[in-house]
Amino acid sequence: MAVHKTTIKLTKAHRIRSDTSESVARFEIHYHRCLNAEGLPVYSLSEVASDPERLARLYRAMMLTRLFDTKAVALQRTGQLGTYASSMGQEAIGTAIGTAMRPDDVLLPTYREYAAQFLRGVSMTEILLYWGGDERGMNYQQSREDFPISVPVASQTAHAVGVAYAFKYRKQPRVAVCILGDGGTSKGDFYESLNIAGVWKLPVLFVVNNNRWAISVAREQQTAATTLAQKAIAAGIRGEQVDGNDVIALYDRMRLALARIRDTHEPMLIEALTYRMCDHTTADDASRYRPDEEVEAQRVYDPMHRLKRYMLNNGYWDEHKEQQLNKACIDEIEAAVKAYLETPPQSPQSMFDYLYEDLPDALKVQRAHAAGRKRDD
Repeated sequence: MAVHKTTIKLTKAHRIRSDTSESVARFEIHYHRCLNAEGLPVYSLSEVASDPERLARLYRAMMLTRLFDTKAVALQRTGQLGTYASSMGQEAIGTAIGTAMRPDDVLLPTYREYAAQFLRGVSMTEILLYWGGDERGMNYQQSREDFPISVPVASQTAHAVGVAYAFKYRKQPRVAVCILGDGGTSKGDFYESLNIAGVWKLPVLFVVNNNRWAISVAREQQTAATTLAQKAIAAGIRGEQVDGNDVIALYDRMRLALARIRDTHEPMLIEALTYRMCDHTTADDASRYRPDEEVEAQRVYDPMHRLKRYMLNNGYWDEHKEQQLNKACIDEIEAAVKAYLETPPQSPQSMFDYLYEDLPDALKVQRAHAAGRKRDD
């Protein structure tokens, strides 16, 4: 695995004279990658790269997510789904996370981690229900302790700290895995969460999906930091960069990070460098602020194409397997869509059922009105 180092120096003057100082700390941010854009190794590979079955599972997770994404956007465009956030071009991040996590770990996602959620048992029908405005879509029938999709930016980082503290308090070898975007690293929630995670030495992994754009704000416009990974340094946390379009490198680094956190209960941050190949959501038009040339230049780094090339080059894959997998994924997606479209809608009063354990009297009155009756209890 290729490793590049970015050295960040921190110095402090100990004397009044400006020409007498000494270095008190020095930090490095390492960048990891296994495959280049053509799917060729750039350094020695781990055993994962020579395991055809595991590679096929990684590829399947990315293909299922990509095809689901395409179908979800089509449903939105035809009025059968609400606003939807695509993960096109970023599937490797969720795939690596979902594959590396243990079942009893807890995922705290944003709104692009479908690959991780599918791998952890969240159904495609549940995701469609959520984007269709149905709260039951976040009532996962599996992975019951995983958190729902977080639309507010970076608020899930504080939740992750709470989850990790519970693990530490109970002496459980579990990890809270929190995913956020590059824009989230500019929020106070993020810095405060990093700080307390470092102070309390909590078992939490922060994964930054750096797709270069926080809606219409470019990464360069929101921070002057050389890397986003270095933001962990001030909190006393390890930070590193990984090629977010190289699923082999990502999976390797996620596995190592989770194992280390489990053993030491010390937090860590991984910045995954990728690119948003789509609009921010279906309510966005990225062509208004992002040049087409920039998008086209990024297509060569597509994570699916990169892994497919590597498997083809090594005889692990062929077009027959590709067609079989494509059909199997489409059939699975169509079944999920059918279940979604056939799900009876929620009653209007159900909007009150997810707010409090014991509904306040004022809301009981409103719930009764929503149900079309006078309150008689």
